[in-house]
Amino acid sequence: MEQAYDQELLEFIQNSPSVYHVIAGQKQRLLEAGYRQLLEGEAWDLRPGGRYFLTRNGSAILAFRVPEGDFRGFMIMASHSDFPALKIKEHPEIPVGGAYQKLNVELYGGALLAPWFDRPLSVAGRLFLRTAEGVKACLVDAGRDLVLIPSLAIHMNRNANAGQEYLVQRDLLPLYGGAEAESLVALLARENDLDPADVLGQDLFVYNRQAPSIWGAGREFLSSPHLDDVQCAFASLTGFLESGGGAGLPVHVVFDNEEVGSSTRQGAASTLLEDTLRRIAAGLGLSEPAYLAKLAQSFLLSADNAHAMHPNYPDKCDPVNRPRLGGGVVLKHSGSQKYTTDGASGAIVQLLAERAGIRLQTFTNHSDIPGGTTLGNLSVQHVPVRSADVGIAQLAMHSPYETCGCGDTADLVALARALFSSSLRETGEEAYQLQ
Repeated sequence: MEQAYDQELLEFIQNSPSVYHVIAGQKQRLLEAGYRQLLEGEAWDLRPGGRYFLTRNGSAILAFRVPEGDFRGFMIMASHSDFPALKIKEHPEIPVGGAYQKLNVELYGGALLAPWFDRPLSVAGRLFLRTAEGVKACLVDAGRDLVLIPSLAIHMNRNANAGQEYLVQRDLLPLYGGAEAESLVALLARENDLDPADVLGQDLFVYNRQAPSIWGAGREFLSSPHLDDVQCAFASLTGFLESGGGAGLPVHVVFDNEEVGSSTRQGAASTLLEDTLRRIAAGLGLSEPAYLAKLAQSFLLSADNAHAMHPNYPDKCDPVNRPRLGGGVVLKHSGSQKYTTDGASGAIVQLLAERAGIRLQTFTNHSDIPGGTTLGNLSVQHVPVRSADVGIAQLAMHSPYETCGCGDTADLVALARALFSSSLRETGEEAYQLQ
């Protein structure tokens, strides 16, 4: 039951061991498709028919196309590049009893901790190097099994299977090497053909080395590291690159730091999206009233994965709205507005899905179990456009090895393609034309 796009997704994930690699991979795809990079610190010369993108912090990216003529509004799809992980602290080596070195780490995001034990792990991210001109970032990846977090034997903790509270500073420090092992930064620099003496700074993360897998009786399931939310970022960009012909201005944006609140200059709570839309409007000669009128004809799909019904815990789901793996794109609702979908925006997504010929299922939280938040309601505080939240159903969210259904990526790509090929026009009070 392996479907189109699944293998491409898995290859992209395997080549993206850190958030910085995710954005570098997206940047490469855009360059190969003929998009030109803009720098925020320079003036922009935007032309009709032009294809452009920009990055911020090397961990967020925004791409857009300028139509040949006038456009109705912005058709936007937003996702995020980051995922829960163990972040390497500065000067991370900790000697242990004259026998070992382990690494000092801290938790990034709300991770499930138990699955990190006893599996092959590695380290990737970026190093900042001294150059003749100043400082330059370089992507690095150990690219091999480098560290492991060993469990404490049950003989030394007879209550291990009765419930365990994990303390990151005690339990989650990876074993790195023997007592004489070289520093982690020096090893990464050397193995990536860099001079360790030039390293001035680092942003490094531990990642799961286990290869993705397509499995099940009918090969209907797909498991991989960081499906949440690289799967949505991949689907958004793929649909963006495959789209065309609409009267809207398509915008693909991938934010960073959603897993820790989005309150960074590259997060959804920042002005990244607003800054860029305003610069596009100014570059095309639009006045402030004209820009605001474009926002009224705009739409945002906030794309972040959703919880599927768990086979062992169906009681954790809503009794009616319980997505399944392989059931298509999930449209997410929340009465507390943790998701942006309402009746109007949900109806627009339903119409997009019908036109794209894709499957759509519905998620609501169990009323007694509060759910998480995502980036849609943060984005629309800066860019107040009609919005809905979607995603792909998955199990084991925030585990280093997550599971979804085969074929669902193709449905989300199709929905993104339909969005980016469309335009929205408000034709009356709570009446919309979708073309």
